[in-house]
Order: sequence, then C-alpha cells, then structure tokens
Amino acid sequence: MLKHPLHGSSSFVYLMECGDGHLHVGITTDLLKCLAGHFNKEVPETAERLPVKIISYVAFENKKKAEVFMRFLKTNPGKSFIKMRWN
Repeated sequence: MLKHPLHGSSSFVYLMECGDGHLHVGITTDLLKCLAGHFNKEVPETAERLPVKIISYVAFENKKKAEVFMRFLKTNPGKSFIKMRWN
C-alpha cells in the first residue's frame, strides 16, 4: 500500500518566512500536520509572527539526513545558501 508522500514515511526539512521577515527552519515527519500547527498558532516559535508562508521543503529518506541538513541551514554558510537559493 502506498503512503501519502507528505506525512509519515519520510523526514522533511522545511523553510518558512514569517510575517516579520524571520526565516524559520524546522524538521518533521508529518509535513501537513506540522504546517497546520504553524498556520493555527500552535507552534510557539511562529505563533506571534504570523502570517507565515512556506518557502520550500525537502524530503529525506531518514531522519538523520534531515537533521544534518537542518543543522547546516542554521549555520552562517547555510543562511547564505538560503539567500542564494530562495531569496
């Protein structure tokens, strides 16, 4: 049986832009549920920064690879990578 690609079977790193210009990087195994939480003010990191919009997300076959990429995006070279690719 095939699983829906946006939740449950992979790990995702996502990038959001908040209403105040802040970029939020996160990781989840259920992208749809996670995004709904952000949009509904259920995530403290973005609740006071609405509206938020999705800039991008990347699916990984396992959580370890996703964590490595997320940590990279939070470094200075990672922030430069974001600016080159998505700004």
